[in-house]
Amino acid sequence: MDDYGKSWEEEIRRAADAAYEKEMDEINRQLNEQILIALIGDVNTGKSSTMNRIVGEEVAGVGAEPGETTEIKPHPYKEHISFIDTPGLNDVNTVNSDVTLQYYKQADIVLFFLNAAGTVFSEVEKKSFEKIEGVNKNIVIVLNKIDAADEIERLLARIQKETGGHYDVVPVSSRTGQNIDQLRNHILEMLKKKSKDILFAKSIKEKSATANSWIIGASISAGAVGASPIPGSDIIPITGIQVSLLTRLAVLYNKPISKETAKELVIATIFGNIGKSIFRQIVKLFPGAGSVAGATVAGATTLALGYAVKYAYEHGIEINTANITKLYKKFREKGEQASKPDDISS
Repeated sequence: MDDYGKSWEEEIRRAADAAYEKEMDEINRQLNEQILIALIGDVNTGKSSTMNRIVGEEVAGVGAEPGETTEIKPHPYKEHISFIDTPGLNDVNTVNSDVTLQYYKQADIVLFFLNAAGTVFSEVEKKSFEKIEGVNKNIVIVLNKIDAADEIERLLARIQKETGGHYDVVPVSSRTGQNIDQLRNHILEMLKKKSKDILFAKSIKEKSATANSWIIGASISAGAVGASPIPGSDIIPITGIQVSLLTRLAVLYNKPISKETAKELVIATIFGNIGKSIFRQIVKLFPGAGSVAGATVAGATTLALGYAVKYAYEHGIEINTANITKLYKKFREKGEQASKPDDISS
């Protein structure tokens, strides 16, 4: 590597160090936060089965019965995450209804469940919705049991009309798992606005779909940066995107990655045999050279790196440059099939 390449490597190392420190500060801050997710809906709306699907394991404390007069309180799921569940504000006594409203006010997210196979958005449900909307607008409407209902598009349109089109309505089937990934992503996006998405993702047993979402998002971001018409202007932000992705994936799978390992993987991607093409794009000194190709390569490189690391975590493969290089090459060769890591053997 010539002096020009060495200077770029030094820049990348400094950028990787800074990105790692920034991301770890954010992760450590998030892991000390608290998350409260409130659920409301009749007993037949499938709250417990839906939450079990979202987190990938059985959630205790979800599934309150109509007419309960016991104390309304959050049920701990994990150390920093709790759920509170009621069958409907009209189904609990007056004292508990007031207490429950306070919990709904404090909730990070309210999941409002409707039964697509029943009477969708009844008058009782409307009244409960309006009460909650008055104290907390962080609501996602979950239309469950779509596998047992017809005219789902019509139901969605009616719910949107009834609620003024202000809230996401996610049609799901807790029985078949249809659209559960979509609902989980909605939850993570809402928590991201509160800087709590990493905490939730780390705490739930289901990891793969979240990892896929993060990898694709990082690839899109890298591709956008790689489209820069100024050669070399993209390398530092792409380094930050890749280090951030590696750090998040490590936390997601509860397998911490050191600063040095994250840095070496990114450098190998850019300078080693697995990244010569992107390096050639970077070092060109001709104005505007290869900006479209740069975008494509930057996105594909980040995608393959992310899926290689994800595959290693899920198959007990040690995270080091040699192993990830091998996996990376396979994912790059797969091209469009790189979004299906389970198709690739180690």
